Amino acid sequence: MAEERLQRALARAGFGSRRACEDLIVQGRVTVGGTVATLGDKVDPETGEVSVDGLAVNLDPSMRYYALHKPAGVVTTMRDPQGRPDMRSLIPDDGPRVFPIGRLDLDSEGLLLLTNDGDLTNRILHPRHGVEKEYLAEVTGTPTAKHLGRVRGGVELDDGRAKAASARIVASYGGKGALRLVMTEGRKREVRRLLKEVGLPVTRLVRLRVGPVRLGTLSPGELRELTRQEIQELARAAGG
Repeated sequence: MAEERLQRALARAGFGSRRACEDLIVQGRVTVGGTVATLGDKVDPETGEVSVDGLAVNLDPSMRYYALHKPAGVVTTMRDPQGRPDMRSLIPDDGPRVFPIGRLDLDSEGLLLLTNDGDLTNRILHPRHGVEKEYLAEVTGTPTAKHLGRVRGGVELDDGRAKAASARIVASYGGKGALRLVMTEGRKREVRRLLKEVGLPVTRLVRLRVGPVRLGTLSPGELRELTRQEIQELARAAGG
């Protein structure tokens, strides 16, 4: 891609009007290749190393970042050999192809991030970064402080020890309950297996948050683009 003026590339990437981006440059908040930028600088959006306030930003116009409310009953794959509903009907059919960051199992629902930014995907999924995922779990059984202690302290599963970074009871009624848990790993069906092990089988599981990005008011099947601020904060949470 041909080089373009830095303020234009920043404006197209969502950092405000060209005038606002010029102000960022004048204030010394933008660097190109590690050097403080000036108003005359140009950059190749595909290869230029640009940072704003010390945080690397992606100016490539082909990059896409979405938040999706995955409904229950949909598999997190592009094509399912068993013929179950898959992701193809939920993601944009125009523009660059995007892929899920991680998975939600067939019966779970909630926030699923989609992108074609492979570097960010790998950093979010790598255990060393500990990107938080928050869940609402409806369970059979009455949650107690003892349950919470085991969930936070950890239990042994067949693929290693699993525990929640935090957990709290949000409802308890008629032999049922609901908890909010924050996890920092992403093993297969980890939340369901953890809660089953402590005696609270999950009847419904909704992912509410990945790092700084929240499900919010998205309806099942609804998709939205991430804001520039969300992308920056997500990159920061993933060690960017």
